[in-house]
Amino acid sequence: MGGMLILMSVFFSGILWAKLTDPFFWVVMGITLGYGGIGFMDDFLKVKRHNPKGLPGRYKLLLQVLMGVVAVLVIEAFTPASIASSVMIPFMKNFYVHLGLFFIPFACLVMIGASNAVNLTDGLDGLAIVPVIIATLCFAILAYITGNHIFANYLQVHYVPGSGELAVFCCALAGAGLGFLWFNAPPAMVFMGDTGSLAMGGALGAISVITQMELVLFIIGGLFVIEALSVMLQVGYFKLSKGKRIFLMAPLHHHFEKKGWSEATIVIRFWIISILLAVVGLSALKLR
Repeated sequence: MGGMLILMSVFFSGILWAKLTDPFFWVVMGITLGYGGIGFMDDFLKVKRHNPKGLPGRYKLLLQVLMGVVAVLVIEAFTPASIASSVMIPFMKNFYVHLGLFFIPFACLVMIGASNAVNLTDGLDGLAIVPVIIATLCFAILAYITGNHIFANYLQVHYVPGSGELAVFCCALAGAGLGFLWFNAPPAMVFMGDTGSLAMGGALGAISVITQMELVLFIIGGLFVIEALSVMLQVGYFKLSKGKRIFLMAPLHHHFEKKGWSEATIVIRFWIISILLAVVGLSALKLR
């Protein structure tokens, strides 16, 4: 139910404070609620129907892809044609790569990857929500910059009209995360489940696509990337080596649990890593 409370807070805060005629706001809100709905179906099957597997992975992925494709098409429709399908290369001065038709699968992969990476990170009390808050606040700054013609020109990034309104959404998501953290701090009284984790990861992915800073998300959300890679490496090596493992357990935070680290130590150190990665990601705007 923690995930439902996050979604409700973000929705009503966004409705109250955002410019409702802005299409990018509705794209991100749609991805947030849509991915949250997928997570809710998964949580419902696990909790109420006592199905430990929840929603089958292939159905979950198919729904994420369909929603992602629709979102990307809408984003491209409202992005100026001269800069659509572009991806900013961090630490490179005014350097963008135009992906053309490959932008649609790439952008979908960003949203789906971010969504599932946050989901994999959500394994200890408070572990996922603080990095999400940090990344969201960073993208509030980035969205405001890309949506402001003066700041965008000064920092030599593409000006994306209307993207500045996403700063309101980001602040709403950060505020909802803080409210959730109050009750999710160890020992947790509420949990976000797939409802919250898939929704928040999807939102970050969609915002990065709109602001054309997908690779910056890769840096700022580096903790989520590391957690997801640890699972991919573990599964791949397990299959190739016929039963051997790289980590004691995956995702990575469980590996450190097995090594004897306390839960609080893991969570706080992972928070520190998130802060450092956020600083590196934001510095990509100036160090070019």
